[in-house]
Amino acid sequence: MENPVGVFDSGVGGLTVLRELAAVLPSERFVYLGDTARVPYGGKSAETVTRYAIEIANHLILHRNIKLLVVACNTASSLALPVLRKIYKIPVVGMVDPCVRRAAALPGKRTIGVIGTLGTVRSGAYEEALRSAVPSANVRSIPCPLLVSLAEEGWTDNAITRAVIAEYLAPFREEPPEALILGCTHYPVLKGSIREYLGTGTVLIDSAEEAARVVDILLSETEARRSGGAGEVEFLVTDDPERFARVGKGFYGQGVSDVHRVAL
Repeated sequence: MENPVGVFDSGVGGLTVLRELAAVLPSERFVYLGDTARVPYGGKSAETVTRYAIEIANHLILHRNIKLLVVACNTASSLALPVLRKIYKIPVVGMVDPCVRRAAALPGKRTIGVIGTLGTVRSGAYEEALRSAVPSANVRSIPCPLLVSLAEEGWTDNAITRAVIAEYLAPFREEPPEALILGCTHYPVLKGSIREYLGTGTVLIDSAEEAARVVDILLSETEARRSGGAGEVEFLVTDDPERFARVGKGFYGQGVSDVHRVAL
């Protein structure tokens, strides 16, 4: 099927998801929309985030004719996913379920940590899903809002970043969890510093990697894969294409060009 896969986030963090999707599905067409005019979503109400998500989904479905929607934002996934799945007929993939499935599949899962934005942690979406999938696990969630700004500054491995990570993750220091869900799409670029602090005994669950696996399976099951050819990516933002291209390079792993501004 030639229709593209739609991917959206509040800003640049979802580019880590797009990067994994493009690696797993190199022949697919993708449309990425970053809602840079209204970023961040982490401190906004559930009603506001859901309204934003519906507006973006409407644009991608009506104007780009997408065949599948990836909500590459943990906050929107935590707060708006049930509504999006109820409204739209196309498959909608979020960040929470793929991570929880990965955690449930681990052999040792007595302790599971979750880090994310204030909105994601406050929603309780990960804890609720983990209680259902792994009822015996002890789950602890910690909001780490400053990590978003550090990631966007490109400060992925310096003394300030390591100090902030140490402050946030101090509750895990004496007894590191067996698994830690990186519940924000910005966090994969900080994976090295997080790993350095926690040590090798903790499995880091990357929502970008897990979501890409789910999309791969869904496209195969529904026979909706693109039949061949080179992959394509269209970048859309709601504000300041130049900043998005500049900051986005660090998340996408390569240059971000031909970014277009759209009105929702």
